[in-house]
Amino acid sequence: MVRYSSIVLCFAVALLVALGMVMLSSTSVWAEGGGPYTFVKSQAISIAIGLVMAIAAARLPDGVVRKYWPWALAFVCVLLALCFVPGIGKDINGSRRWVRVPVFGSFQPSEFARVVCVITLAGWFARWQTETRTFWRGFIIPGMLVGLPIGLTAIETNMGAALSMSLACALTLFCAGTRLRLLLPTMAMGLLAAYFFARHNENRWTRIEAWRDLEHHQKDKGQQQWRALIALGNGGPTGVGLGNGAEKFGNLPYAHTDFIFPEIGEELGLPFTLGTVLCYVLIGVGGIGIASQANTPFARVTAIGLTCMIVVPAMQNIAVTTACLPNDGLPLPFVSYGGSSIMFALMSVGLLVGIQRRSLPECDIETVLVRDRRFAIRL
Repeated sequence: MVRYSSIVLCFAVALLVALGMVMLSSTSVWAEGGGPYTFVKSQAISIAIGLVMAIAAARLPDGVVRKYWPWALAFVCVLLALCFVPGIGKDINGSRRWVRVPVFGSFQPSEFARVVCVITLAGWFARWQTETRTFWRGFIIPGMLVGLPIGLTAIETNMGAALSMSLACALTLFCAGTRLRLLLPTMAMGLLAAYFFARHNENRWTRIEAWRDLEHHQKDKGQQQWRALIALGNGGPTGVGLGNGAEKFGNLPYAHTDFIFPEIGEELGLPFTLGTVLCYVLIGVGGIGIASQANTPFARVTAIGLTCMIVVPAMQNIAVTTACLPNDGLPLPFVSYGGSSIMFALMSVGLLVGIQRRSLPECDIETVLVRDRRFAIRL
């Protein structure tokens, strides 16, 4: 089973991408901002670019990635800082998460930061693999390295992405060898800092207040989650049929992006919602299988980190759309509409496939013996 981890991974990703395109064609027809199939065409182009990036990433040698991770970290920090530059950064709904690119349009640097954070941790622990359980080189310095892009992402008021990146990096640190007694207090302090940040941010705090009592906030900040629960209830076990969902007609905002999971439940029913969850479980199993086969510390940490960067946001999105967590505006990987999200998610899959391809043992070619002579000593 472990030997076929990349096949399991690619199979689950292909199912999610196909499901995302089907649901996008159903939900985006009524979305604002384009023609009937504008979002479908844009997503198809993003998938094509993402596949090219995945193929290139699969063929990229580990030595090149390991050598230039400091430059990648500096580059992504510059991109995140450009979100605050007038004329370059783009403000949507009070969040500055996007950068305007002349040819490709809007670009979300935080999605690229996910991959760079993982490569940064892998490159650091590959250099100091004997000191992973120390305080400075096993915890403080790698935490500061990934803390810079995570902090810039949080300042953009992209709290959902910052929290998912923090959790994924914490899991990667733990798997790399960092002591749990150092991680747990830091995570508690991080949650406390996130609470104070949200408490002093009116937009974020009103979302939390609405989440605590959705029924009384179904017309304002709690509308998305309230209508998402109604959509899941309308679908029931079997769903109302593809294209027959009612909540996408203006009742459920952003049904083609952040809240596409309830539309899957409304139109296709319980088997497809459970199947979506199962696909992310298979991605996690495949990623762990690839990490277990990796023959270098760099490849092992990279595989674990990339798997966490895919699975953790998926869990977070599903928890938000089922009202288990406050609304944070995080897309569902491979399914939701979003060019930056799906391109770098596919790139992560390419990196995982490349790790397993380089980790498989090469088969020894048996030499054919033309003449097999045996000699015996005559006594």
